Amino acid sequence: MKKHFLIPAKTGLSIEVKKGSIIKIIDVEGQQVADFTAYHAEDYHEKLDLRVTIDALNTVYFKLNDALYSNMYRPMFTILKDTVGKHGVLLPACRAEMYEWLYNKNGHRNCYDNLNESLSKFNIPKSDHHYPFNIFMNTVLHQNGTLQVEKPLSTAGDFLKLKVEMDVIIAISACPVEESPCNGYFPSTIELEVEC
Repeated sequence: MKKHFLIPAKTGLSIEVKKGSIIKIIDVEGQQVADFTAYHAEDYHEKLDLRVTIDALNTVYFKLNDALYSNMYRPMFTILKDTVGKHGVLLPACRAEMYEWLYNKNGHRNCYDNLNESLSKFNIPKSDHHYPFNIFMNTVLHQNGTLQVEKPLSTAGDFLKLKVEMDVIIAISACPVEESPCNGYFPSTIELEVEC
């Protein structure tokens, strides 16, 4: 059975997903980042941790059949299919303070609030910060160590498909950044497909 969820631009969604399910995160219009995080459904202290994943895989470039690990070094997801092959793993979720600092904008929608607000229905405590899997984000790491966010390589219909390795609560934010190339200067919709 498949369920489909649309996540409009600049908003978030959170749902519970059972072990063995297949989830597919789809860039509906192209060049849209999806900030993705997850918590163990029965123990909120265990959550998706990209720093642990980088440590376990010894790379910042994830590929097919790689696991995404929790902070307890346990696989939470396995990459089954990836039509883009380039995602962001180094930067935190955007937050209101970032927009104030970088763009002199107050009260801007942001992934930090989208994730916290969507997770609140599960009574997951508000995180001090989210370091999500920035699906479709094109973060370029230069040889001199500098980072640059460029337009995503994803086009309409591109997707990332993951196998769920434990009962989880996932949260996704359709990133609101419109001031930089992060979302091609035009935030749009993300679709989530869940196959049980």
